[in-house]
Formats: sequence, structure tokens, C-alpha cells
Amino acid sequence: GGRYVKVWDVLKGGQLLVSLKNHHKTVTCLCLNSSGQRLLSGSLDRHVKIYSTTSYKVVHSFSYATSILSLALSPEDETIIVGMTNGVLNVKHRKPEEKNEKSQRKRQPSYRTYVKGRTYMPKQEDFCVSKPVKRVLRKYDKLLKSFQSSKALDAVLEPPIMLHTPEVTVAVMQELHRRGTLRSALAGRDEKQVNLLLTFVARRVIEPRFTPVLVTVADMITDIYQPVVGQSAIVDKQFLKLQEAIGKEIDYQEELLEVLGMMDALFATFTKKRDTHLEENKSNGLTETIETSRN
Repeated sequence: GGRYVKVWDVLKGGQLLVSLKNHHKTVTCLCLNSSGQRLLSGSLDRHVKIYSTTSYKVVHSFSYATSILSLALSPEDETIIVGMTNGVLNVKHRKPEEKNEKSQRKRQPSYRTYVKGRTYMPKQEDFCVSKPVKRVLRKYDKLLKSFQSSKALDAVLEPPIMLHTPEVTVAVMQELHRRGTLRSALAGRDEKQVNLLLTFVARRVIEPRFTPVLVTVADMITDIYQPVVGQSAIVDKQFLKLQEAIGKEIDYQEELLEVLGMMDALFATFTKKRDTHLEENKSNGLTETIETSRN
């Protein structure tokens, strides 16, 4: 009645349960949903209120253009139909709920997006912008950066690096020697690691670009592991190979010094002859000049 909606309990002798005062104009129509859990009320104030029948609180509201005279719900509560004073029948449908809600993964670009433009050859008038390449440190660089000398030396003693890029191994040894940590990095190694070190040094010490660094490394290895000589046949064999390699290098150096001595003597002889020839030419020119002036 009026702008109120009152709910009565008939089985209890007409007991008033609740009085709803959510409209400010006359209520014209009521409707329950299929489960009885929602109560809908329409009014001349252009609003449809939806209540929960358990607490009788407003859970939702619709607003229309003109006053409402009637309303109804479809059997499955998917459609609400409202009749208004202007003769318009308004129909609203509920959006269907997705039964299987799967998390949509972020769509990745296709393969052709990655290879697009790779084969394009720039023309003469094109202006090419190069993308800066991020430099990634190698394993031994990271270990050197964190001052892990022994692990850095282990990283460059791996077979792929020693065989294909021996200059990297020697460079790390030189850097450790510059820091003063080469001796500590060489110490405390087992038979297999010492054998690996001696093999590398004996093989590369005869190369002129590696000789200064590897001679220092050989001296340190000999000084550190001299007390254990004779305890391992494998290590003793590598020490003999190292001794033979260094002996050959000493012979090469002696021969080079002899050749340098010969060349110095030849250069000195050529220089003296040239100086004498120039002095003779100067003296002859001076005599000729005096004689010309006299005449």
C-alpha cells in the first residue's frame, strides 16, 4: 500500500515481518524470482528495487525513463520486462555467465613478427638506427669481478677454452698475477688439476706470446708442488715434460741471443764504414773549395 512494501507471515496469523520504505512514490507491482531469494518492486518513482528475501536489504536497483506500472521475470531469471506509463515495454537480458573460465594467456607475437625485416637490405638514402647490444659477461669475468680467483682459474682450464682460445686462459693467469692472487689460485689442487695445469703450461710455454706469463706460472707450480714430487707418476711425468719444454725454450733463447750478437756486430761494422765514407767526402769537398778560392 502506498509507497511501502510490507511482508506478512500468513501461517503465524498475519504477523508483520518487515516494512520496506525504499520508494518515495506509490509501489505499483511486485515480483519474486524463480528461487524465491529475490523480491523485485516497481514504483511510480521510475525505479525497480531488488531485495534479498533473507535480510530484506536492497542488493540492486534499476532506473527507467518514466513511471513503472508492471514488471515480470522470465522462468530462468535471464530477462526482466518492465511496462511504463509512456506505453513502452522495456526488456533487459542478463549477460550469460562463462562456465569454463580459463585464464587467457598473453598472446605472443607470431614467428613472422620476429623475422620481419631481417633480410631487408638498406638503401643508400636510408638512415639505419642500430639497437645497443647488451654485453653479457662470461663466467670467468663474473668470477673475477667477485674476486673468486680459484674458481676463475678453474673456469678457464676447461678443455673447450684451453684448446680453442688459450689466450683467454693465459690472460686470466696474467690478471691473477697482477692482482697478486695467482699463487693462492694455483695452490690446493688435486692430482688431476695439477696434471691439467702442467699439460697446458708445457704445451704453450714455447709460444712467444705466452712465454713470459707461463714461465712465471711454471715457476710458481714448481715451488708449490715440489714437496709432493715422487708421489704421483702422472704428475712426475708432466714435470719432466715441462722441464723438457723449458729446456728447449732456453736453447731457442740462446740461439736468438747469438744471432742478435752477430747482427749487432754487422750493424756496427756498417755504421763505421758509412761514417768514414762521409768524413772522406767532407774532407774532399773542403780541399776542393780551398783550391777553387785560391784560383
